[in-house]
Amino acid sequence: MLWFLLRRTGVMLLTALCLTFVVFALTNMPAKLETLAKTQAGSRISDAEVASWLERNGYGQPMLRRYGEWLGVVPGWRRVDSDGQMTGRCYRLAAAGATETVPTRCGLLQGHFGTSTRFRAPVAEVISDRLGATGMLMLWVVIVMVPMALVVGVLAGMREGSRTDRSLSTFAIASTATPEYVSGVFFIALLASSTVGVSPLLNSWGVIDSPVLFQGNARSAMEQITFWNFALPVMTIALFGMGYIARITRASMAEVMTRQYIRTARLKGARFSVIVLRHALRNALIAPFTVIMLQIPWLLNGVVVVEVLFSYPGFGWALFEAAMNNDIELLLAASVVAVIVVLLTQLISDVGYAYLNPRIRVA
Repeated sequence: MLWFLLRRTGVMLLTALCLTFVVFALTNMPAKLETLAKTQAGSRISDAEVASWLERNGYGQPMLRRYGEWLGVVPGWRRVDSDGQMTGRCYRLAAAGATETVPTRCGLLQGHFGTSTRFRAPVAEVISDRLGATGMLMLWVVIVMVPMALVVGVLAGMREGSRTDRSLSTFAIASTATPEYVSGVFFIALLASSTVGVSPLLNSWGVIDSPVLFQGNARSAMEQITFWNFALPVMTIALFGMGYIARITRASMAEVMTRQYIRTARLKGARFSVIVLRHALRNALIAPFTVIMLQIPWLLNGVVVVEVLFSYPGFGWALFEAAMNNDIELLLAASVVAVIVVLLTQLISDVGYAYLNPRIRVA
């Protein structure tokens, strides 16, 4: 197991290096840099002024060198201004309060992600704040989504081909086939609108005092999470993600129920509930475990639509803002976080799968 972990760690580092270079190359294309210069210095500046701005801000160097500076393996660029003041990548980080002294290298390996041009703050602060908000959203989504998906999958797979199986399978397929922007708009119109849906009826009947039952804007959840301002985004994401887990659980449960030891337990006269809970359920949950772990990186990157739709300023919202405003440093930091989460969840999934399945441990 130790050799397996070391080998996988090496592969993860190599994969992360390749993926970050691809993202760096895409975000530092000439057209992107020109857009960044016009965003920061003015949209009507000339081509010569664009080139001058890029040169003054360290973007005129070769891409491989700038990638090395961003990683922290190459010394950051420095230059002397016309008034004799020294400036550079590391000097700006020190001026922004990211470090007390001016180091030679100030990149990813040193814990410095640069400064966000959109939020005018160190990228590390922006990422940590927004990642914490999305982490809370992901936590509640997992709490709601996983048990609901497992119950639907187990009930559907217990009696394959029955009316219950067909009904629950149809529900799982429909939930997976419905994008978040469709279900989110539907929930807002049905439960969070003062003109349509059930809220006007409940208000006219005196059931609720407020004009809406749920809040369609989740920004207030940043200060205090309540059921009324957090339920709709959680339901939107959980409904879309549960269908796939339920289908995998159903297929695994249906396969386990046809195994020889299940038939033996039935011939011995064991109750059906005992057969399902004691013999079938543990083996049926091996395959869904991997799927559940792979849902975590999807939750991190797939919440962009939901967070923008419900105005929840989390990680997805920050990624959307960075893409819309061509914030290169924030986009790079977000890609690093996404790559780390994906690789770590895959490693945990492989290790957990090996512990759950004895045949893989023996192999």
